Amino acid sequence: MLPAQQGYDRAITVFSPDGRLYQVEYAIETVRRGTIAVGVKSKDGIVIAVEEKPRKLQISNTAQKIFQIDDHVGVAAAGYIPDARSQVDNARFFSQSNKMIYDEPVEVETIAKHLADQSQQYTQYAGVRPFGVALILGGVVAGKPQLYLTDPSGTYISYDAIAIGSGSDQVTDFLEKTYKNDLSLDDASALASAGIYLSSEDKEGTSHIRMAHIKTNTGLYEIVSEEQIANYAKTAKEKYPHDKN
Repeated sequence: MLPAQQGYDRAITVFSPDGRLYQVEYAIETVRRGTIAVGVKSKDGIVIAVEEKPRKLQISNTAQKIFQIDDHVGVAAAGYIPDARSQVDNARFFSQSNKMIYDEPVEVETIAKHLADQSQQYTQYAGVRPFGVALILGGVVAGKPQLYLTDPSGTYISYDAIAIGSGSDQVTDFLEKTYKNDLSLDDASALASAGIYLSSEDKEGTSHIRMAHIKTNTGLYEIVSEEQIANYAKTAKEKYPHDKN
């Protein structure tokens, strides 16, 4: 006989007898197999960081898994990155439309809900498939940092710190034990670096780490330089020596 899920995982619109949508679960599994992405909220702003493993001859000046949505909003992705680019383009258009209509920066939650609504639509119609990507959206609105997670099921949740991708359960447990509400931006950056080192096979160097900040004092998205990342990584290894656990 065929496995129990056969016949129920061929169409997105069919629930299994135990109430599961297998295609959505497959999409979430795609996220779990992606490289790690981390978001951390601090009193001074938002840190989003990802692990990228460029090939030897690849020109990697531009981050492939961190995106800018608006002047004050950035995104880190884990999973099927082409789907992330599609959602990012959608979020950029939505953000600019909101600016033109209301003449004010769009709330991060508003973007997260918009993308989550789109993801949910892709779980209930035949002829489409769920987005195989989860997004960490971070931004600063009216001087207040905001951090949200969206996933292929159409869920969106606010966090102080969160990890997605391969090894995210372990990294999230680490963040739960070490996160504090009064972290500075530098401390949050070191914490995010430590989370990536915890999950990554590369325990040395910083060529596999990409990071961005959105600071409360400026409210602007900015890419963190390699020199700054190296300093954060050094602090992370001194403060959170995973290899000694």
